[in-house]
Amino acid sequence: MEKNWSHLVAEMPDLLAPSMAKDHPNLPVVKAEGCCYYGLDGRKYLDFTSGIATANTGHRHPKVVQAIKDAADQLMHGPSGVIMYESILKLAKELKLVLPENLDCFFFANSGTEAIEGAIKLAKHVTRRPYVVSFIGCFHGRSLGALSVTTSKSKYRKFLQPNGLAYQVPYADVSGCPTGADPEVYCTEKLEKDFETLFNHQVTPEEVACMIVEPVLGEGGYIVPPKSWLKKIREICSKHGILLIFDEVQTGFGRTGEWFAAQAFDVVPDIMAIAKGIASGLPLSATVASKELMQQWPLGSHGTTFGGNPIACAAALATLEVLKEEKLIENSKNMGKYAVEKLKFLQRTSPVIGSVRAIGLMIGIEIVDPVTGKPDGEALMSILDRCLEKGVLFYLCGNHGEVIRMIPPLTISKEEIDHGLSVLEEAVYEFQSSRSTKALLNS
Repeated sequence: MEKNWSHLVAEMPDLLAPSMAKDHPNLPVVKAEGCCYYGLDGRKYLDFTSGIATANTGHRHPKVVQAIKDAADQLMHGPSGVIMYESILKLAKELKLVLPENLDCFFFANSGTEAIEGAIKLAKHVTRRPYVVSFIGCFHGRSLGALSVTTSKSKYRKFLQPNGLAYQVPYADVSGCPTGADPEVYCTEKLEKDFETLFNHQVTPEEVACMIVEPVLGEGGYIVPPKSWLKKIREICSKHGILLIFDEVQTGFGRTGEWFAAQAFDVVPDIMAIAKGIASGLPLSATVASKELMQQWPLGSHGTTFGGNPIACAAALATLEVLKEEKLIENSKNMGKYAVEKLKFLQRTSPVIGSVRAIGLMIGIEIVDPVTGKPDGEALMSILDRCLEKGVLFYLCGNHGEVIRMIPPLTISKEEIDHGLSVLEEAVYEFQSSRSTKALLNS
């Protein structure tokens, strides 16, 4: 293999579609291990992105790598149904042990978007109802079905006219809670009013097949809703025979400090979409529901060629073992609390940090204009670039690209958190200093 492929990096704009090649920060890497990437430039980078919440067991965990090698010695491809193989059945059995009660039957696919497509199709097929309700700000994927319920950014829907017969209501707005009011009560009462308006003026509940929600807002800005808000959604769905879908693509497999956000909030959906952390980076996802629901989805109503690939299933089995053996769910909870304490201290001394929002190791750091308090995506990019120069990789989210995502592997240590956040602190202070200097020069 050619080691020096810098010429290919230069050709990247010609070789790859801009929608794939223009993301931040386009860091050319040659290897990944643990919590680190190794760049083509010879430098080591601390990774606080986990491949966007995917490498929960760390990059190239030895147990996962060995499972992949062993599986490849036996079977490379298995169109499930045409043939059957042990790893897919063992994985289904093991997943039942960590998922909420009654979520015990699986349709395996390749990506989070596919799991969402499957969840919506299943709900419509079972209920024979046409409409879907989603929540403003949620991201569920970019294929046309998933796009009909994705509203984190309008640019994802531009020119595509997604027509999934979908309606949207606002996500929980904790920041809008009046001073002195209880966010649990405020958000829940507002939700009830929003649904009263929806059902009175736009669609009757008897026509709604399902509601789909991210239990923690992901790409839309890392917003953690009150527990009572999600419980009220569950209550409304149960009252009207509407199936509740949790999009746990990003929140799953220990990211929130529990196996799934459903357990963190003590709310059980009817259908769940899981992916990302399931197989430590290999393409795998699942639409999950009760056996009673799945049995109403007959042969031919949905299918896949590559879903549930035997090597990916073997990697997922090893991933589950590592998460349990190394107590990574517990580490996610503990390291998340540790990181938030340090970030709250930084927030008190840094006017560009508007808020810190977190559950487990799913941490959002909002960047704002200190004068107006408005989201400042330009400032965020400057801070991220400074962090990268110092060897730490963060990612972004939010409607205006104003929230730093801190989503390291669940194997992260205190020492690595200390190092990463000290770099972030330096970058923030350097940015604030440069902005003050610029303001003085322009005054």
